[in-house]
Amino acid sequence: MSQLGLGMTADEQTDPGSRGPRRRTGAAVVLAFVVVGALIFAAGFFGIRAITGGQDFSGEGTGRVVVEVTPGQPLREIGRSLAAAGVVSSADAFASAAAAEPRSTSIAPGSYVMRLGMSGAAAVEWMLDPASRDVARVVIPEGLRLSQLVEVVAKETGISVEDLQAALAHAGDLGLPAEANGSPEGYLFPATYEFARDATADDVIATMIKRGRQAARDVDLAGGAAALGISAHEALTVASLVQGEAAVADYPKVARVIYNRLAKDMRLQLDSTVNYGLGTSDLHLSAAQLASDTPYNTYVHQGLPPTPIGAPGEQAMEAALHPAKGRWIYFVSTDPAAKITKFTDSYRQFLRWKKQFQASG
Repeated sequence: MSQLGLGMTADEQTDPGSRGPRRRTGAAVVLAFVVVGALIFAAGFFGIRAITGGQDFSGEGTGRVVVEVTPGQPLREIGRSLAAAGVVSSADAFASAAAAEPRSTSIAPGSYVMRLGMSGAAAVEWMLDPASRDVARVVIPEGLRLSQLVEVVAKETGISVEDLQAALAHAGDLGLPAEANGSPEGYLFPATYEFARDATADDVIATMIKRGRQAARDVDLAGGAAALGISAHEALTVASLVQGEAAVADYPKVARVIYNRLAKDMRLQLDSTVNYGLGTSDLHLSAAQLASDTPYNTYVHQGLPPTPIGAPGEQAMEAALHPAKGRWIYFVSTDPAAKITKFTDSYRQFLRWKKQFQASG
């Protein structure tokens, strides 16, 4: 044990000129360390807060930046992507706003055109607006022929007609059902699609075929066709004829006429099939057109045409599977402009209505 200090008197141990000042200097040093430590802590705290959860931006921002949302990406990860791009102040700002908006779970994968310096709430609202998507929007109307469909897709996506036709040529590799026998006509479902800007022709065709298969499952095309004693391909073909011949309200009746004529071994004699075979869309067909020798001329050939003549929607499919009850074997659109179609099983009545249609000009 050290003996230093044991022999000092009380006065020596409390000398104000020696040990007192040292104690004050030591306290000051400790205090300085405390202050510096607090400052470092504060700087670290607010620095981290600025990175991960700082003050939210206000307003809807300015400028333009594209941010990609990947499939299955959690909202917080989306927030990090937005923060990294300068869209929001932090991932927390976006995540907090997303948590307060139940619809945020519907934010889909894809590219979004965002603004810089947006509040978390504004960013969430912006991403929920379809207009923010950096996609090619393609609307395919019901009944559109494949050749017309290709033109629409090419125009809206920028993919060339040649590339789309090349994709259609190997549609069997892209999900086309075997019963289509290699022909995609009628199997690309009419709907509104959104395609990424870098989508390929194969991507587009595969997506539309997949949607068509989903629609077929939704209406139970295979089961309904089997109940009628026909194939799914034949049912889809009937649906396309129904789609091309009448207004929605008359779909079930047109389907019944088709089945009644097939049962009686009568030719279908549908103008829509003649037009399809000729690549025309004429309301009044000439004698030469009606006598044209194409596989789709149902005035010349017995039975259904070899493929659908357009892209039927679900209502036309439903009508093909669930036709109305009746003995009709004729129908005439007496007033196409007003979408008035009349049905009968009388040939004489049919002729009278046909004259009425011809007189309409």
